[in-house]
Amino acid sequence: MPKQKTHKGLAKRVKVTARGKIKLHKAGASHLMSVKNAKRRRRIRRPGGIASNVFTRKMREALRS
Repeated sequence: MPKQKTHKGLAKRVKVTARGKIKLHKAGASHLMSVKNAKRRRRIRRPGGIASNVFTRKMREALRS
């Protein structure tokens, strides 16, 4: 049986931490910042994570090379 390929689109967007959590950049930080309030801009700056354990497991399987 052939090896499972890494999902390259996902690999470009997320990073797996040493403990196996998924880190990603939040959406909405590219333009139109004057419309967003300061609290929202600060939240966008911080790295995001995946809360669901089921979804994290599926993403890790897709990233496995």
